[in-house]
Amino acid sequence: MKGSPYGIHRVIEPVGTLPQAAQKIDNSMQIYDNEILIDVDVLNIDAASFTQIKKAANYDVEKIKQTMLDIVKQRGKHHNPVTGSGGMLVGRVKAIGSDLKDHIDLQVGERIATLVSLSLTPLVIKEIKKVHLDRDQVEIEGQAILFETGIYAKLPTDMPDTLALAILDVAGAPAQTARLVKPGDTVVIIGGGGKSGTLCLYEARKRAGITGTIIGIGSGEKSCQRIREMGWADHVLQVDATDPIAVMEAVADVTGQKMADVTINCVNVPGTEMSSVLATRDYGTVYYFSMATSFTAAALGAEGVGKDVNMIIGNGYAYRHADIALNLLRESPELRTLFEAIYV
Repeated sequence: MKGSPYGIHRVIEPVGTLPQAAQKIDNSMQIYDNEILIDVDVLNIDAASFTQIKKAANYDVEKIKQTMLDIVKQRGKHHNPVTGSGGMLVGRVKAIGSDLKDHIDLQVGERIATLVSLSLTPLVIKEIKKVHLDRDQVEIEGQAILFETGIYAKLPTDMPDTLALAILDVAGAPAQTARLVKPGDTVVIIGGGGKSGTLCLYEARKRAGITGTIIGIGSGEKSCQRIREMGWADHVLQVDATDPIAVMEAVADVTGQKMADVTINCVNVPGTEMSSVLATRDYGTVYYFSMATSFTAAALGAEGVGKDVNMIIGNGYAYRHADIALNLLRESPELRTLFEAIYV
């Protein structure tokens, strides 16, 4: 039996929605002819989602496990009801539907990372084996379904799975940065010491060149120190990203009131929309990669302060984004060393 390429046949409620927007989907693991079954090893939970779960559970690992199990039980997928976000997974191909076998470059037994959100992926968790609080990753025994239109990446052979998964989870950020930043631009990266922020710092430096100015913003000393050690930022600002006036004043001070041509928001907490807007010059661009972003707050907030900026939603997908992101670690020994220290 063949299902919808977009997985609509899995939607239980509300009827007529796509799987991501659905409140509940069918997570039975009997595949349709155009689906792929995956034995799952690791879930990489979206940073905004995992931060929310950890805080709500007061960093108690058993409570975190139960929260995750409850989400999947209620929704048939790991779709955080508070943040609306999911994450991605790594696993081994268990079965390929008969309609797909001759049309995709994939074999049973190959290890892949899905490049679509867990918030739309039918998932069953049989056991949560280990929770890695410091890297947003959870080792599990479980299974998942990839729809016909679902994108994936075969895991590279020149780096550990956990490292590749961490990079692929945020692959859209550096790929979009490569598109947005031009030689000579002034670029502000809010959350520049985090996972996606660090990749964006490197890519922005490469694209802006020696005539550009890169400004990294971190909320804590540890984050700022990491930005300094990488050496790609011309200015490192320790400012609370939820304080838009403080961010605006700090950026104005180091740019001579010119502000940023491009601002990239990589934070994992809510309430930073207006900091991004106010850090950016008129007709500049704000790229909200963070899934903690309220686009209502961003749009109405910009209107409220009379700021004419282009605002881009942080689409997690960009053409060849997986290759672009993984190649950054091959290009930069500094990036590779940093990420290996955290994810290996």
